[in-house]
Amino acid sequence: MEPITFTRDLPLFFSIFIFVYLLGYLFIFKNWTPESRPLASSCLISLLHGVSAVFLASNALFSDPNRGFSSANTEAQNSVLDFSSAYFFADLLHLAVFPSPAGGDSLFAAHHAAVLFVFLTCRYLVAHGACALLALLVVAEATSACQNTWTLADARGPDAPLAVRLRRFVTLPFYASYSVCRCVLAPLLIVKMTWFYVSGGADDVIPRWVWVSWTVVIVVAATVSVLWIWNLWVLFFQERYSKFTKKVI
Repeated sequence: MEPITFTRDLPLFFSIFIFVYLLGYLFIFKNWTPESRPLASSCLISLLHGVSAVFLASNALFSDPNRGFSSANTEAQNSVLDFSSAYFFADLLHLAVFPSPAGGDSLFAAHHAAVLFVFLTCRYLVAHGACALLALLVVAEATSACQNTWTLADARGPDAPLAVRLRRFVTLPFYASYSVCRCVLAPLLIVKMTWFYVSGGADDVIPRWVWVSWTVVIVVAATVSVLWIWNLWVLFFQERYSKFTKKVI
């Protein structure tokens, strides 16, 4: 295996995410409550990452004629891995500086750390397999715009009528698109990827302990996503049923 050198992309992208976070915290959301400003700023960099990652990762995949689950990473694919890693480092810093009053930070931190392990080992240890990870990244971030709009509207609070209307407007499209991506497309891609690795398709370039650990992280993250959206759907229909019964009564 050729030696893998570190580039300036990761610290550069990290600096960009920190700048955007501070821009949101100090200026864009400066009139929001102290509790909601950090969350809103986190959503801002999540939105930047998600929308950008879909286009960057798609371009990096389609521009590689030799793409496959065990193919060597291209320069463009490595750059996307650095871009996404920088986002997760920036959001980990956010979680450390601004713990959420509602809790749940440990789960997010564990998720970010696990994803960083996957991306960094792919980027700097084995230099193969980025196509599989970037395909999953595209599926995962395809709903970023809807999800962060929904989260921002919720964070703004019920005292902002526009935010309430916006949240009501995007809820159903967000739930539906998230369900398709995380409960249908992602599992299909994970099964295909896992079968390829289990069949030994990458044993000559990706050590078994690496792809096994990738698979564990990805399956756990996908399972948590499915459970999360399931819970949201349950609450959604409970709320609709409650409103319906009140009208009938």
